[in-house]
Amino acid sequence: MSIWGNRVQARLARIGADPQDDDDTRADKALLVLISVLILPVSLLWSALYLAFGSPVGWVPLVYFAILLASIVVFSRTGDFGTFLRVGQVAILFAPTLSMIPLGGFVDSGGVGLWGILAPLGALVFSDVRNAARWYAAYLVVFLGSGLAGEIVGGVSPAVPEWFTTTMLGLNVAVGGTIVFTLLAVFARQRRDALAALREEQARAESLLLNILPRSIADRLKAETRTIADQFSSASILFADVVDFTPLAERLPAAEVVEVLDHLFSHFDELAERHGLEKIKTIGDCYMVAAGVPSPRPDHAQALASMALDMQAAVRSVDEVGHLGLELRIGINSGPVVAGVIGRKRFLYDLWGDAVNTASRMESHGTSGRIQITRATKELLEDDFICEPRGTIALKGKGEMEAWYLVGRRVEPRADAELQATSTRS
Repeated sequence: MSIWGNRVQARLARIGADPQDDDDTRADKALLVLISVLILPVSLLWSALYLAFGSPVGWVPLVYFAILLASIVVFSRTGDFGTFLRVGQVAILFAPTLSMIPLGGFVDSGGVGLWGILAPLGALVFSDVRNAARWYAAYLVVFLGSGLAGEIVGGVSPAVPEWFTTTMLGLNVAVGGTIVFTLLAVFARQRRDALAALREEQARAESLLLNILPRSIADRLKAETRTIADQFSSASILFADVVDFTPLAERLPAAEVVEVLDHLFSHFDELAERHGLEKIKTIGDCYMVAAGVPSPRPDHAQALASMALDMQAAVRSVDEVGHLGLELRIGINSGPVVAGVIGRKRFLYDLWGDAVNTASRMESHGTSGRIQITRATKELLEDDFICEPRGTIALKGKGEMEAWYLVGRRVEPRADAELQATSTRS
């Protein structure tokens, strides 16, 4: 479309516009104004041609022109879309079709009654199917009644030449068809754009949902209405807490506090995704992640231990989050858990069970800069990771419990090392 065409379209779109209109209403108003403006010169031409042959029928399109122009002017001042639409529908329904009576019926009228189909089409585009069906029934009654009445009564004098009637039939079909096509084409483009915007909005909502829930849980939540709850016989849970963050937060502006945690936890999110783990939630400056949920995996402890070591290395590195000057206290435990979605607003995928509580205690009773694990986790890791015994510690609400520090990965698996040592002694 040319620059001039764009300017005209933009100017027409401002007729009857309201700043409070939504996108659909604004598009409907612009489309109806466009169709009305396109019909105005056609009605003038129709009037001029019939009047040139002395036919009084030429006054009908002139009256229609005046009504349509007046409705556009009123609409530009009031913005009343419903009234503007109904006036246009009534005018286009009766003016062309009733003209069939004095012109002599279906053929002698040159197909002028076909213009009346714009009334039900307008209802279909701008209203709903039920309303459009009523308008279509009205069109059939008026069109057939006027055509039959014209056949019976005959044309008024003076009659227009036969060649003119034939030419008008072609023009009415061609020009009327062009108007109908324009109406449907613009409507189809608007609906296509609306569907594209809807799909984009759905994709954005899907992305936000996946930022809250695991994909498998999100899919189940969309497909099911029942409560989502699962039992896992074996999983591993990690809690990581920033040491002495509360006094640090008291010294920093609020924006810097959020920025520090966002930078740190965003890096942890990347690590969780890299290791195929599931971030559960953050609680203040505490980060919770799990392995083996919602998709069970036999190496859940190993995967979580690898992430814990990477988290520890990250806060001590120079090029990742080490510049923040933070220290972590990490706790890990393994065992059975219950997982599910809770809440109806701001819902959350969470874990419950003694294994979760013990993992939290491992963190809170741990040592700054160390990764503390339970016997259950240590037994799953000892073949592939170096575990240093800490001894027995007293856990709040659980009593005395053995604990180990996760030190690092073994250069070679423990079983292979023992086998090599046995072969050497032999």
